[in-house]
Amino acid sequence: MSTPPQPPQSGDQPAPQPGASAPQPAPQPGPSAPEPAPQPVPPAAQPAPQAGQPAPQPGQPAAQPGQPVPQPGIPAQPAAYSYPHPQSPPAGAFYAQPTLVGQPGQPGQPQTGVPGNPYAQPPLYAQVPAPPSAGGGVGRAVLWVAVGAVVASAAWAAGVFLIGGRGGSADLRGYAAPADMCSKADYSSFKDEYPESDSAPTHSSLKDKALDESSCSVNLKKTGSSYADAYLSIQVDLHRSTDPGPEFTASWKNYGDSHTGYDVNEVKGIGDEAYLVSQDTTNGSSSGSRYATLAVRDGWVTYTMSYSAYLSTYSQDKSPPGLSDVSDWLKTDARATLEQLKD
Repeated sequence: MSTPPQPPQSGDQPAPQPGASAPQPAPQPGPSAPEPAPQPVPPAAQPAPQAGQPAPQPGQPAAQPGQPVPQPGIPAQPAAYSYPHPQSPPAGAFYAQPTLVGQPGQPGQPQTGVPGNPYAQPPLYAQVPAPPSAGGGVGRAVLWVAVGAVVASAAWAAGVFLIGGRGGSADLRGYAAPADMCSKADYSSFKDEYPESDSAPTHSSLKDKALDESSCSVNLKKTGSSYADAYLSIQVDLHRSTDPGPEFTASWKNYGDSHTGYDVNEVKGIGDEAYLVSQDTTNGSSSGSRYATLAVRDGWVTYTMSYSAYLSTYSQDKSPPGLSDVSDWLKTDARATLEQLKD
């Protein structure tokens, strides 16, 4: 039975194995050799290339620790943080700033929306450069044309404001509304039929910045009559603020549409327009009435002259004049009265 190997005792050295080189003696203490002077450290010390790896070429950065080793045949990629480097930002600009569209970037200066702030965000849209100012005589000519247009518009507006404009001025044609219309009205055509004078005709007048109005009412009497046999009404209106034309035409030209049983006839030769409205309900009997009105418009002046006669059992006049005669009298006296109302 063989004896197991004993472990080496303290202070004993293991026996050398066959084929192993003899151990070197430990250095003995003696005078120390002078230490070499420190060498300058390059900006970025790089590990020596391993066997089988190509040496870095001049102008290419060496591989950093932790980065993949470039393979043969593939160009080395630029380091992200190597400095200095051709793609690195210039000194003092730690973040690349975008350049505004349409504006050339300046090297070393950030192009942002807010001057002097390197962290400000650029505008969302391209900045449109201001158009170059027109120089010389062309620019001054354009400027003076614009100024002239503004001055002309202001002058026109001032004129309209001060004088009201041509369209807003009252077209009164020289007419006046007298305080006593009865003294100015001419109704002489009715004198032969109604010779008796009215001892107390009534009149009224109105003066206002928008309207001047004057009217007269006369009782017509035949010879021997104690009471009125017919009535005559005369009125003139001077419209100072509004043109009465459209409403006048609508009212009198269409009088028959709003009043049943009336005849409407246009009259030529009196003012700008005139209409004769008449109705006869007597039919040869002792009752009913005869009515006729001549309405005239001349500019912004309107004039009406109306005749009315009523038959009844209490009326003394049983045969009033016919409407054809009354119509002629109204036309004749209207022309004469309008002439007398002009200044």
